[in-house]
Parts: sequence; C-alpha cells; structure tokens
Amino acid sequence: MASIIIGSQWGDEGKGKLVDILSQEYDVVARCQGGANAGHTIVVSGKKIALHLIPSGILNERATCILGNGMVIHLPTFFKEVEGLKEKGIKYDGRLFVSDRAHIVFDLHQMIDAMKEQELSAGISNDSIGTTKKGIGPCYSSKASRGGLRVCDLFFPDQFKKAFTRLVENKHKRFGSFEYDVDAEIKRYQEFAEKIKPFVIDSVYYLNKAFKDGKKVLIEGAQSTMLDLDFGTYPYVTSSASSVGGACTGLGIAPNKVITQIGVVKAYTTRVGAGPFPTELHGDFGEALRKEGGEYGTTTGRPRRIGWLDAVVLRYTSMINDFTKLNLTKLDVLSKLDEIKIGVQYKYNGEILDSFPASLEVLAKCEVVYETLPGWNSNISNITKYEDLPIQAQQYIERIEKLIGVPVYWIGVGQDRASMIIHESN
Repeated sequence: MASIIIGSQWGDEGKGKLVDILSQEYDVVARCQGGANAGHTIVVSGKKIALHLIPSGILNERATCILGNGMVIHLPTFFKEVEGLKEKGIKYDGRLFVSDRAHIVFDLHQMIDAMKEQELSAGISNDSIGTTKKGIGPCYSSKASRGGLRVCDLFFPDQFKKAFTRLVENKHKRFGSFEYDVDAEIKRYQEFAEKIKPFVIDSVYYLNKAFKDGKKVLIEGAQSTMLDLDFGTYPYVTSSASSVGGACTGLGIAPNKVITQIGVVKAYTTRVGAGPFPTELHGDFGEALRKEGGEYGTTTGRPRRIGWLDAVVLRYTSMINDFTKLNLTKLDVLSKLDEIKIGVQYKYNGEILDSFPASLEVLAKCEVVYETLPGWNSNISNITKYEDLPIQAQQYIERIEKLIGVPVYWIGVGQDRASMIIHESN
C-alpha cells in the first residue's frame, strides 16, 4: 500500500516535515515529479536541513529513497545534496536511488528558463511566470517534444553525444546565438555517468516489487495542486502533474496502490512568483505576517506573497485529490492576531461559484466572501495536546474541517519535528 502527501495550495505548505515524521513508518519514500524547484526544509533539534531533489525521508535510515521516473534531475545539484548528506553524517549508501527513466536537466535548460522569463518580462503585458529558473519547464518541454535525454542515456556515450548535440542545435534555432560549450558539457556528463551509476535503478520494477513484497511506500509530492499543469492557475503553474495523478505516471504504479491521500494545508495561504491570488494581503499587515512566518522561498529566497486561508481553493484541491486526512501547518504564526479571516466563497457577477474557475479572467473579477473568527493571542508553540490549545484555535481548526469536509489529523505549531500535535479523535 502507498500513501501520498500532497500540497493543497500553491506550495510551501511544509510537506517535508510531515514526510520526515511519517517516513519512520514506511519502507520506501519516493518523489514522483518536479525537480530542484522544490524546497523542503526539515528542522531537527533546531538544526535545519534543506532538500531540493532528495526525498525528505532520507533522515529515516531504514527507508529507501527514490527519485522517480517523473522527475527531472539536475545532476550537479543532486551530487551537491549528496555531499551535504555526507557532511551531516546522514547515511545514504544502498538506500538512495535514481530512476533510469528520469529526464536530465542540463545547464542549457536553466539558461533557456532565464531567457524565456526575460522574453515574457519584455512583452507588452509583462506577464512573466516567475519561475525558479532551475530549468524545469524547458526540460519537461524537451521531454514532451521527444528531444530530451534520460539518465539511462548517460551509459551510451555515442548516442548521448548525438542526442545532446541535436538538443543544443534545436535551442539555437529557437533562441539564436548564445555561448554554450557543447564538447565540454559532453565530457562533463561522461564523468557524471560513472559517478551516478551506483544510484541508478529500474525504479518502476523496484517499486512494484516492493508492493508485492508487502512493503509500505510513502510518496512525496512536490509543488502543489494549485500549481498542477492541468488543474492549477494556468499558465502560472509548474510543468508537471503535482496532484495525486502524478503519483501514478511519475512512479509507474497503478491507481489502486494509493490508498491514503494526505493534504498539507498552511494555516494561511502563500504563493511565490506571478499569478492570481484571491485572498492576498498587501501593505504592513501582510509584511508583518510574512516576517512572523519566515515566508521566504527555500529554493530562491524570494519573499512569498501572503493571504488569508482560502476554503474555495481547499475544497477544489480536496475534490481532485480526495484527501482522507489533512495536516494543518504553521498554526502558531497566527497566534498574535486578534481576528482571523477565511475566504469561504467566490462571487462572480453577483452569483456564488460552485468551484474554482478555470478562466483567470473570471477569477480576476471574483469577489471573495469572508468569515471572521476570533484569534487566540497567545503562544501555542509548546503545546503538545489538542485539548490544550486555546478554544479559539480549536474553533479555527474545526471550522476548516467543516468547510473542507476532511479531518485535520496533524497540527503544526512550530518548526521542529517535535512541534506537531496529533488530533487523536480524528
């Protein structure tokens, strides 16, 4: 059986912390999509560990960690993270693997990412996407146009050279002349081939055998449902399926293998980069909440945009993923507020919408209907039991449960691994 942990908003909900905690109960932890544009920060006994490619389950020394076929992998970043594990004394030998079907992000893709953003910014509408410039979109684009290279291609040097040269030529046709040493890059990846070899496996076979052997698999989603290529606020989305469907295509497993879908919900809403954000807060209040929550991107360091919790978004993402349980994170960040708002409905042309609209033109004209709840104005970071939370905090949690129709089982009240309340009655 498998469980999947998925972000329910626009990312940065704190998925890594729950993966780290739950991984203690699983044999395998696997990433199914995305690349180094993900940023999962884990805090253990006050020490921060930032991961971008490697699953957060790496801290559990009994779990095997897999970078699945649906991922796009920048090898220099992977090796840098592996070195970081070594420096921190985290053992990974024999339990960290890369799918032979995963696509490779080259420095070329990162250059193109930056050029495309520059093109969009220079346009009449100045509608850049606000990507991390990690080459994710261009790599997935190469994959979809059947011009990408996979990890397995590294071990056939002649074919790799032809395919890589063709890839660069194609990008020169699209973007004109830019400096890129093809021969040096081919040589570098010949060296990488030997270095990556001990990590490479047929992940599709490995995972399906793990199920047959009765092992428990935890799937770690990256980005979030509102950044999903099909269901998010297109075109301000990522380039992969970051909802539950991505687990099947990104790991090569059947849908019936995933029996638990866990949604991670930040107690308010954040988003990085461009795109619509109906409950966004501006001015001094939004800035104060950003500082209180330390809302700066793990991958880029960019300040995150801040807003009230949006129940319309959460109902929509819960419908897509069929969440069985929720993890509410960063509840402590709201502890200094006298009152807290929740966006509960969208009105368009005076009528309540049934769900989150596909059209950004419609979304831009929506009015958010809010409910206001009392704050608790007290420190909750040291609380370990649900019943010890202030009654106003309990009311906030229970209102979220009622609005979404899914129980909140885990409640984050601080950064550390230990700062997680289990709501036993759920």
